[in-house]
Amino acid sequence: MEHLTEINIIEDYLDPIGHVNNVKLMSFLEDARRQWYKKAGISYEEMRKMKVGTVILRMDIMFLKETFIGDRLKIITQPQKLGTKSFVFQQKIYNQVEELVLEATVTCVMLDTTIRKSMPVVDQIARHFS
Repeated sequence: MEHLTEINIIEDYLDPIGHVNNVKLMSFLEDARRQWYKKAGISYEEMRKMKVGTVILRMDIMFLKETFIGDRLKIITQPQKLGTKSFVFQQKIYNQVEELVLEATVTCVMLDTTIRKSMPVVDQIARHFS
């Protein structure tokens, strides 16, 4: 299941040199994954009730272009690989002229939040990986 998140860049997102800082772009990626989970049928709130969550094990990011005020970004989040207790997302950010701005591979681990240990990936997430 692929998910599209759109973001309009406003002045609040800029750093002192006038472009969107890498940390803000990582925040956009996190928000896009949050939206993917909700579309998959398991929001962060539902995860908390189930006493499960996900944590980032690894994040590989290639920053390809700067983004500026007025840019309209599209974030594509799609499942890439499923393991027993982990899974991998591919995320790409494009600007309004379809230029690739950022490409990320994000490895997440399913966590039992009560005992703070990894656990098998819940079905609500696993079923979206082929």
